[in-house]
Amino acid sequence: MQTSGSRIRLFVEDVLKHAGSVPLQDMQRHYLVNVMRLRVGDPVTLFNGRDGEWQGRVAKVGKNDCIVDVGSRLRAQRPEVGPWLAFAPLKKTCTQFVVEKATELGASRLLPVFTSRTVTDRVNLQRLRSYAIEAAEQSHRLTLPIVTTPTILADLLASWPDDRQLLVMDCSGDGEPLLGALSTIYALVEEGRQQPPGLLVGPEGGFAEPELDDFASLPFATSVMLGSRILRAETAALAALACWQAVAEERA
Repeated sequence: MQTSGSRIRLFVEDVLKHAGSVPLQDMQRHYLVNVMRLRVGDPVTLFNGRDGEWQGRVAKVGKNDCIVDVGSRLRAQRPEVGPWLAFAPLKKTCTQFVVEKATELGASRLLPVFTSRTVTDRVNLQRLRSYAIEAAEQSHRLTLPIVTTPTILADLLASWPDDRQLLVMDCSGDGEPLLGALSTIYALVEEGRQQPPGLLVGPEGGFAEPELDDFASLPFATSVMLGSRILRAETAALAALACWQAVAEERA
């Protein structure tokens, strides 16, 4: 949950419309009442990923409930179409870091994928979504990225859509420069011939040789490199998304 000065911004599932009201979830009520010490009449900004962003005010604070009345719309809903990020789940808090920063940097879909060297075999989707919600609240996004059910790499590749290039972060040094690949793809996106790309980041140990061979045989996959340094997996994910954002801003 995000605050900027006195402004608190919350994601809700409910329909947002003028003169409507929204009951908050228990964790949101606890945050507003017990952490931020909000009272009846205090402002709260609401968004749901569908109806834009709205000004609300706390209308009721109870022991077990909290209701926000919806006032005027602050921002109309608009498309926020960014790249997809497919990533191998990482150890400890690194996965949380990737989800939060990918949300801030505009990824439209987050796809956890198990590779041969992935070090963890468990993903808590509800927790990943909560990380994405908090990051969207903080970064003033109007949408949430879709967090998909984890899959194995072979299934991800078999189901990959034809109209979306997949850029594979390759630390072997054999890939083409990422910025050049992104510029080419962005031009196709502008012409309506492609969707924004997918970015695939491997685990801590990188991709295995058979996986790299598989990528080379796929017409929609391109191996790319981020430079001469070997980056941590979470750094590579953020750097790739930041590069896409830079190309999009430059050409906007």
